[in-house]
Amino acid sequence: MGIRHRFYMTDSAKGHPPILAAGGIVLRGKSRPRIAIVRLRREKAWVLPKGKLMPREHPRDAAKREVLEETGYRVSVHEFLGSMSYAAEGKIKIVQFWLMRAIGSPARELMDDVKAVKWLPLRQAIAMLNRPHEKVFLTHAGPIALDYAKRSRRTHARSVFGNGRRSRKAAPPSVEHVIALDYEKTRPNAFAKALANWRARAVQSSARKAS
Repeated sequence: MGIRHRFYMTDSAKGHPPILAAGGIVLRGKSRPRIAIVRLRREKAWVLPKGKLMPREHPRDAAKREVLEETGYRVSVHEFLGSMSYAAEGKIKIVQFWLMRAIGSPARELMDDVKAVKWLPLRQAIAMLNRPHEKVFLTHAGPIALDYAKRSRRTHARSVFGNGRRSRKAAPPSVEHVIALDYEKTRPNAFAKALANWRARAVQSSARKAS
């Protein structure tokens, strides 16, 4: 069951179409998976790998592309984990996240905007992130991602050492939505409710296209 959150946004972000973006909670390693975070060159901030959608680009495809550009790794994309939103550039930015696994060795150089990538245990990754809303999101989504990875290993082990049948993996419960708070001035409003309804429709559409 997902985690429910209230929606808040600043007055300056009202009345503008949202900025759409996507990214990944990217795992590397099997017995003790590490999570990728990247350091932005200009802002000197540690963040989750993500980026804006191109015109008509599916969020899942954008997430995979952005993770490759920012971490250098090709990834396999798995379950949808949830989304978050926050004020950016005078608008609301909505970011959808998928569970991903890094494949092999780095396949390309990091994009110019990214200075470095680190692979850390969950607690260290949360502590190193500079943006409060990303800390909140990873606090909720990180354990879900790690638990799903652990259950996937067990399922694979049973299929190898058992009767050869692969049992169907249960999808992890998504975080649903995490909204960043402007601590100086916040209040619930009708537009936030409309945004929540829009996000729910977008996620349902994404799930139908991916199936």
